[in-house]
Amino acid sequence: MNTYTLKIGEISRQLPIIPISDKLSIASFVILGDTELVMVSAPLLAKKIPPVDVIVTAEAKGIPFVYELSKQLEMKRYVVARKTIKPYMEQPLVSEVVSITTQKKQQLCLDQADVDFIKGKSVAIVDDVISTGESLRGLEELVTKAGGNVVAKAAILAEGDAAERDDIIFLEKLPLFFN
Repeated sequence: MNTYTLKIGEISRQLPIIPISDKLSIASFVILGDTELVMVSAPLLAKKIPPVDVIVTAEAKGIPFVYELSKQLEMKRYVVARKTIKPYMEQPLVSEVVSITTQKKQQLCLDQADVDFIKGKSVAIVDDVISTGESLRGLEELVTKAGGNVVAKAAILAEGDAAERDDIIFLEKLPLFFN
C-alpha cells in the first residue's frame, strides 16, 4: 500500500493513500484514537489562533482535538455541531454540507443551548482537515445564524487547494493524489 509521510512537530505518521474516486486519492488522516498526535498538535495550533471566546467543531473527528485545544486555551467549554438532529434538541439550527470524505449530504446541527452559548461571542471554527471547505462553510453558517462572530477558521491540516487559502490557520499541508 502506498503511504504519505506526515510530520507534525516532532512526530510523524504514515498515512495510507486511498482512492475516493476514479481520478482522486487522499492520504487518510484519522485523528480518532491517536492521543499522541492530539497532544502534539493542540498546543501548536493554540499558538496560532487569535483570542476567542468559544471553539466550534463538527462531530466526530474534530472532538478529541478540540477537547485538548480548549484545555490549551484555558476554556471551560467547547461546542460540537452534531450530524443529526437529536431528540433532546430544542429548536435546532441546521446547515447542510457535502464533504470530500463522505461525498453525500450531511447535516450539521446546533441545539438551542449551544446557540445561546455562542450568541455574541468570538468564535474559532476548528476541524481536523480542511479540504473543499464545505464543512467549514456549514459551521460558519451555523455560527452566524446563532449570532456568533467567526474570527478564526483552523485545522491541523489543509488538503489540496485549501493550503493556498489565506483565510485559514493550519499546521501542515496535505497533498491530493491524482490517479
